[in-house]
Amino acid sequence: MPVLPGAEPFRHEGGEVGVLLCHGFTGSPQSLRPWADHLAERGLTVSLPLLPGHGTRWEDMQLTGWQDWYAEVDRELRALSERCSQVFVFGLSMGGALALRLAAKHGDAVAGIVVVNPGNKVHGLAAHALPVARHFVRTTKGVADDIALEGAHEVGYTRVPLHAAHSLRKFFRLVDGELPQVTQPLLLLHSPQDHVVPPADSARVLSRVSSADVTEILLEQSYHVATLDHDAKRIFDESHAFIGRLAPSVGKKGSTAGG
Repeated sequence: MPVLPGAEPFRHEGGEVGVLLCHGFTGSPQSLRPWADHLAERGLTVSLPLLPGHGTRWEDMQLTGWQDWYAEVDRELRALSERCSQVFVFGLSMGGALALRLAAKHGDAVAGIVVVNPGNKVHGLAAHALPVARHFVRTTKGVADDIALEGAHEVGYTRVPLHAAHSLRKFFRLVDGELPQVTQPLLLLHSPQDHVVPPADSARVLSRVSSADVTEILLEQSYHVATLDHDAKRIFDESHAFIGRLAPSVGKKGSTAGG
Protein backbone atom coordinates (compact mmCIF):
# COMPACT_ATOMS: atom_id res chain seq x y z
CA MET A 1 0.00 0.00 0.00
CA PRO A 2 1.24 3.51 -0.81
CA VAL A 3 2.11 5.72 2.15
CA LEU A 4 -0.30 8.59 2.82
CA PRO A 5 1.03 12.00 1.66
CA GLY A 6 3.08 13.50 4.50
CA ALA A 7 3.34 10.22 6.42
CA GLU A 8 6.73 9.26 5.00
CA PRO A 9 9.62 8.49 7.36
CA PHE A 10 12.31 11.17 7.66
CA ARG A 11 16.06 10.99 8.25
CA HIS A 12 18.70 13.70 8.39
CA GLU A 13 22.45 13.24 8.68
CA GLY A 14 23.80 15.88 11.02
CA GLY A 15 26.33 16.04 13.83
CA GLU A 16 27.40 13.61 16.52
CA VAL A 17 24.26 14.10 18.62
CA GLY A 18 21.23 12.17 17.41
CA VAL A 19 17.50 12.29 18.09
CA LEU A 20 15.02 9.48 17.52
CA LEU A 21 11.39 10.62 17.30
CA CYS A 22 8.50 8.18 17.88
CA HIS A 23 5.02 8.99 16.58
CA GLY A 24 1.72 7.95 18.11
CA PHE A 25 -0.86 5.17 17.78
CA THR A 26 -2.72 5.32 14.41
CA GLY A 27 -0.69 8.47 13.61
CA SER A 28 2.33 8.99 11.37
CA PRO A 29 5.64 10.87 11.12
CA GLN A 30 3.65 13.87 9.84
CA SER A 31 2.64 14.78 13.41
CA LEU A 32 6.33 15.13 14.37
CA ARG A 33 7.81 16.36 11.10
CA PRO A 34 7.99 20.06 12.08
CA TRP A 35 9.77 19.02 15.29
CA ALA A 36 12.18 16.84 13.31
CA ASP A 37 12.84 19.67 10.85
CA HIS A 38 13.53 22.08 13.72
CA LEU A 39 16.17 19.73 15.13
CA ALA A 40 17.70 18.94 11.75
CA GLU A 41 18.07 22.65 10.96
CA ARG A 42 20.12 22.97 14.15
CA GLY A 43 22.65 20.39 13.06
CA LEU A 44 21.38 17.29 14.84
CA THR A 45 21.19 13.85 13.29
CA VAL A 46 17.50 12.96 13.19
CA SER A 47 15.52 9.76 12.65
CA LEU A 48 11.72 9.78 12.42
CA PRO A 49 10.58 6.27 11.38
CA LEU A 50 7.15 5.17 10.17
CA LEU A 51 5.86 2.48 12.52
CA PRO A 52 4.65 -0.79 10.94
CA GLY A 53 0.96 -0.76 10.01
CA HIS A 54 0.80 3.03 10.15
CA GLY A 55 0.61 5.68 7.46
CA THR A 56 -1.30 3.61 4.89
CA ARG A 57 -4.76 2.26 5.85
CA TRP A 58 -6.16 0.93 9.11
CA GLU A 59 -6.50 -2.59 7.67
CA ASP A 60 -2.71 -2.81 7.59
CA MET A 61 -2.50 -1.89 11.26
CA GLN A 62 -4.93 -4.67 12.18
CA LEU A 63 -2.13 -7.14 11.38
CA THR A 64 0.46 -5.51 13.66
CA GLY A 65 1.06 -5.28 17.39
CA TRP A 66 3.25 -3.55 19.94
CA GLN A 67 6.15 -5.92 19.28
CA ASP A 68 6.29 -4.66 15.68
CA TRP A 69 6.13 -0.98 16.65
CA TYR A 70 8.73 -1.34 19.38
CA ALA A 71 11.08 -3.39 17.17
CA GLU A 72 11.13 -0.56 14.62
CA VAL A 73 12.21 2.13 17.10
CA ASP A 74 14.63 -0.29 18.78
CA ARG A 75 16.35 -0.84 15.41
CA GLU A 76 16.51 2.89 14.76
CA LEU A 77 18.01 3.55 18.19
CA ARG A 78 20.73 0.95 17.59
CA ALA A 79 21.53 2.47 14.20
CA LEU A 80 21.73 5.98 15.65
CA SER A 81 23.92 4.74 18.50
CA GLU A 82 26.45 3.43 15.98
CA ARG A 83 26.46 6.78 14.19
CA CYS A 84 26.29 9.24 17.12
CA SER A 85 28.13 9.84 20.41
CA GLN A 86 24.87 10.71 22.21
CA VAL A 87 21.27 9.82 21.35
CA PHE A 88 18.08 11.36 22.72
CA VAL A 89 14.64 9.79 22.30
CA PHE A 90 11.50 11.90 21.85
CA GLY A 91 7.89 10.68 21.61
CA LEU A 92 4.27 11.78 21.32
CA SER A 93 1.43 9.80 22.93
CA MET A 94 2.15 6.07 22.37
CA GLY A 95 5.48 7.29 21.02
CA GLY A 96 6.15 8.56 24.52
CA ALA A 97 5.63 5.05 25.89
CA LEU A 98 7.96 3.69 23.20
CA ALA A 99 10.58 6.27 24.20
CA LEU A 100 10.28 5.36 27.88
CA ARG A 101 10.69 1.65 27.14
CA LEU A 102 13.78 2.34 25.04
CA ALA A 103 15.20 4.28 27.98
CA ALA A 104 14.36 1.49 30.43
CA LYS A 105 15.92 -1.18 28.21
CA HIS A 106 18.96 0.62 26.76
CA GLY A 107 20.26 2.52 29.79
CA ASP A 108 23.23 4.74 28.98
CA ALA A 109 22.63 4.40 25.23
CA VAL A 110 19.80 6.91 25.75
CA ALA A 111 21.13 10.29 26.94
CA GLY A 112 17.74 11.82 27.70
CA ILE A 113 14.01 11.56 26.99
CA VAL A 114 11.41 14.12 25.89
CA VAL A 115 7.77 12.99 25.90
CA VAL A 116 4.65 14.93 24.90
CA ASN A 117 1.29 13.74 26.26
CA PRO A 118 2.66 10.23 26.86
CA GLY A 119 0.13 7.38 26.93
CA ASN A 120 0.21 5.04 29.92
CA LYS A 121 -3.18 3.32 29.98
CA VAL A 122 -6.20 2.56 27.79
CA HIS A 123 -9.00 4.14 29.80
CA GLY A 124 -12.72 3.50 30.19
CA LEU A 125 -14.98 0.49 30.47
CA ALA A 126 -14.39 -0.36 26.81
CA ALA A 127 -10.76 -1.19 27.62
CA HIS A 128 -11.85 -4.17 29.70
CA ALA A 129 -14.00 -5.46 26.83
CA LEU A 130 -11.16 -5.34 24.29
CA PRO A 131 -9.92 -8.94 24.74
CA VAL A 132 -13.35 -10.27 23.68
CA ALA A 133 -14.80 -7.40 21.62
CA ARG A 134 -11.91 -7.39 19.14
CA HIS A 135 -13.09 -10.80 17.84
CA PHE A 136 -16.55 -9.41 16.98
CA VAL A 137 -15.96 -5.74 16.14
CA ARG A 138 -13.09 -4.76 13.86
CA THR A 139 -12.79 -1.03 14.55
CA THR A 140 -13.94 1.90 16.63
CA LYS A 141 -13.88 5.66 16.06
CA GLY A 142 -10.45 7.16 15.41
CA VAL A 143 -8.49 9.40 17.78
CA ALA A 144 -6.59 11.55 15.26
CA ASP A 145 -6.81 15.34 14.90
CA ASP A 146 -7.24 16.40 18.55
CA ILE A 147 -5.76 19.85 17.85
CA ALA A 148 -6.92 23.27 19.11
CA LEU A 149 -5.19 25.26 16.36
CA GLU A 150 -7.66 26.07 13.60
CA GLY A 151 -6.61 24.70 10.22
CA ALA A 152 -4.06 22.25 11.61
CA HIS A 153 -4.50 18.61 10.59
CA GLU A 154 -2.98 15.30 11.66
CA VAL A 155 -2.42 12.54 9.09
CA GLY A 156 -3.84 9.51 10.88
CA TYR A 157 -6.50 6.84 10.67
CA THR A 158 -10.19 7.65 11.06
CA ARG A 159 -10.73 4.20 12.59
CA VAL A 160 -8.92 2.34 15.38
CA PRO A 161 -8.44 -1.42 14.72
CA LEU A 162 -9.42 -3.24 17.92
CA HIS A 163 -6.76 -5.95 17.59
CA ALA A 164 -4.15 -3.19 17.59
CA ALA A 165 -5.88 -1.40 20.48
CA HIS A 166 -5.78 -4.63 22.50
CA SER A 167 -2.05 -4.89 21.82
CA LEU A 168 -1.59 -1.24 22.83
CA ARG A 169 -3.30 -1.94 26.14
CA LYS A 170 -0.88 -4.81 26.84
CA PHE A 171 2.06 -2.61 25.85
CA PHE A 172 1.04 0.18 28.22
CA ARG A 173 0.86 -2.31 31.09
CA LEU A 174 4.31 -3.62 30.21
CA VAL A 175 5.85 -0.15 30.07
CA ASP A 176 4.19 0.89 33.33
CA GLY A 177 5.99 -1.96 35.07
CA GLU A 178 9.31 -0.88 33.56
CA LEU A 179 9.10 2.83 34.42
CA PRO A 180 11.20 2.48 37.61
CA GLN A 181 14.07 1.39 35.33
CA VAL A 182 14.03 4.82 33.63
CA THR A 183 16.87 6.86 35.16
CA GLN A 184 17.76 9.30 32.37
CA PRO A 185 16.99 13.03 32.40
CA LEU A 186 13.34 13.48 31.47
CA LEU A 187 11.43 16.42 29.98
CA LEU A 188 7.68 15.78 30.05
CA LEU A 189 5.30 18.22 28.39
CA HIS A 190 1.54 17.69 28.60
CA SER A 191 -1.74 19.38 27.80
CA PRO A 192 -4.29 19.90 30.59
CA GLN A 193 -6.95 19.82 27.83
CA ASP A 194 -6.27 16.52 26.08
CA HIS A 195 -9.23 14.56 24.68
CA VAL A 196 -7.17 11.42 23.92
CA VAL A 197 -4.75 10.93 26.82
CA PRO A 198 -5.78 12.32 30.23
CA PRO A 199 -3.30 14.24 32.45
CA ALA A 200 -3.41 11.25 34.82
CA ASP A 201 -1.12 9.38 32.41
CA SER A 202 1.59 12.03 32.68
CA ALA A 203 1.20 12.11 36.46
CA ARG A 204 1.62 8.33 36.55
CA VAL A 205 4.80 8.48 34.47
CA LEU A 206 6.27 11.21 36.67
CA SER A 207 5.46 9.25 39.84
CA ARG A 208 7.06 6.00 38.66
CA VAL A 209 10.27 6.89 36.84
CA SER A 210 13.54 6.88 38.80
CA SER A 211 15.01 9.89 36.98
CA ALA A 212 16.52 12.51 39.27
CA ASP A 213 16.57 15.19 36.54
CA VAL A 214 12.89 15.76 35.70
CA THR A 215 11.18 18.79 34.16
CA GLU A 216 7.40 19.07 33.71
CA ILE A 217 5.88 21.71 31.43
CA LEU A 218 2.17 22.38 30.90
CA LEU A 219 0.95 23.10 27.36
CA GLU A 220 -2.01 25.30 28.21
CA GLN A 221 -2.96 26.25 24.65
CA SER A 222 -2.91 22.81 23.02
CA TYR A 223 -4.86 19.56 22.84
CA HIS A 224 -3.37 16.08 22.33
CA VAL A 225 -1.32 16.57 19.16
CA ALA A 226 0.57 19.47 20.73
CA THR A 227 3.42 19.15 18.22
CA LEU A 228 1.07 20.58 15.57
CA ASP A 229 -0.76 22.94 17.93
CA HIS A 230 -0.35 26.39 19.49
CA ASP A 231 2.47 25.22 21.78
CA ALA A 232 4.53 23.54 19.06
CA LYS A 233 7.29 26.18 19.06
CA ARG A 234 7.60 25.92 22.81
CA ILE A 235 8.02 22.13 22.55
CA PHE A 236 10.68 22.56 19.87
CA ASP A 237 12.59 25.24 21.80
CA GLU A 238 12.40 23.51 25.19
CA SER A 239 13.50 20.17 23.76
CA HIS A 240 16.46 21.75 21.95
CA ALA A 241 17.47 23.55 25.14
CA PHE A 242 17.20 20.22 26.99
CA ILE A 243 19.63 18.63 24.52
CA GLY A 244 21.95 21.64 24.71
CA ARG A 245 22.14 21.32 28.49
CA LEU A 246 23.00 17.61 28.37
CA ALA A 247 25.13 17.57 25.20
CA PRO A 248 27.56 20.49 25.45
CA SER A 249 28.77 19.96 21.88
CA VAL A 250 25.35 21.13 20.61
CA GLY A 251 25.63 24.42 22.45
CA LYS A 252 29.22 24.98 21.29
CA LYS A 253 28.22 24.95 17.63
CA GLY A 254 26.46 28.27 17.93
CA SER A 255 23.01 26.74 18.05
CA THR A 256 21.17 28.80 20.64
CA ALA A 257 18.84 26.89 22.92
CA GLY A 258 15.88 28.99 21.85
CA GLY A 259 16.48 28.31 18.15
